[in-house]
Order: sequence, then structure tokens, then C-alpha cells
Amino acid sequence: MFGIPGKPPITMTDRAVAQIIKLMKKEGHFGLRIGVKKGGCAGMEYTMEYVDSAEPNDEVVERNGARILIAPLAQMFLFGTEIDYEIDILESGFRFKNPNVTDSCGCGESIKFKSVEELSAEAQESEAQM
Repeated sequence: MFGIPGKPPITMTDRAVAQIIKLMKKEGHFGLRIGVKKGGCAGMEYTMEYVDSAEPNDEVVERNGARILIAPLAQMFLFGTEIDYEIDILESGFRFKNPNVTDSCGCGESIKFKSVEELSAEAQESEAQM
């Protein structure tokens, strides 16, 4: 995992935990795998899928029974992200509060991340401070 020992790679709000548990029970799956893929007007999009088992290089984060698996290629881009679940009049869904995003499109579905070099330098700096 691309991260800092002892620090969780992502966090989940209470609302996100409740929704993930609800989805896991309803669908009977092991957890939800999150990742990123190329696409959208800003360059990248988040992905989310049900999974029945962890892959060898997945980073598994659990909280109160909610299980998120982070795909290997997404780990450095998602480090430090808070996952929330919001409900409003027009829509509901998971929201990613990601400190690694530098830009997003107007609809919020597409994002642009800091460069790999920037992310690596920040991780090394954080490790050095510990």
C-alpha cells in the first residue's frame, strides 16, 4: 500500500459505514472495491463494484463491519480520502473527499489527481515527519 504505517489509507463516515453494511447484507457480498479509471472530462473517474473476495494486492479497510477494498492501481490516488454517503432531495450516493484531487468537472463525476511525483514526494515527507 502507498501510505504511512499506522495510518488508515482511507476513512469512512458513519453514514458511509451504514450504507456499505446495508449493501453488503442486501447483496451478500464480501465488500466493495473502489478504484479509479481513465475517463470523463477531467481525466479520471472513481469506480465501485461488489466483490466476493479480496485480491492478493487489495488494501482492505474495515470499520464496524463495513469493508472497502482498494484496487492496487488506485491506492496512491486514494490515500487520505474520506468516503461519505450523502442523501439530498435530488440524489443520494457516495462522496469522496480526496486531498489528492486537483480539479474536477462541473458534475463532480470526473476528477484530476496530483501527479505521481507529487504524491510520492508528499508520502516521503509525511514518513520523514513521523
